[in-house]
Amino acid sequence: MHAIESAKRSAVSGMEMFLRNFSKVPDDKLNWTPTPTSKSALRVAAHTALYAGRFAAMIRERHLPKVDNLDQWLAEREAEEVALQSRSEVERVFRQGTVEVLAALDGLAAEDVERVLDSGQGWTMPMTQLIGLPGWHATLHTGQIDYLQTCWDDQTIYV
Repeated sequence: MHAIESAKRSAVSGMEMFLRNFSKVPDDKLNWTPTPTSKSALRVAAHTALYAGRFAAMIRERHLPKVDNLDQWLAEREAEEVALQSRSEVERVFRQGTVEVLAALDGLAAEDVERVLDSGQGWTMPMTQLIGLPGWHATLHTGQIDYLQTCWDDQTIYV
């Protein structure tokens, strides 16, 4: 199935691009933020890494997360991000999550790819969109790392 193979390539290349750019963040800038309420490169990386596994679970279970209390759900996600305290932890979690994404994608049948998942909260998501999220999400957050890089006046382009 073309969609699944494409999603697998996107997930791996998105992860690799993100980790390559994140590896260029100097150690003394990992926790730097441009404003007191902004996320640091480490927090952006933790968020990105953790979502690989979350996307894998959604794909594997063919189910979107149910959120009864949004504030509590967001606080739990934030606590998980803050708990990742090093570059090596982020990389380990991201690589493991991507392995899980690949396995979840391999577990889909053609009819699964055609499904539309219901959140139970008034919105839906086609599986075709969900399977593209791991790669797209990593690419999106690579841009945040690049932006932070320009904030500390590193104008190098990592391609």
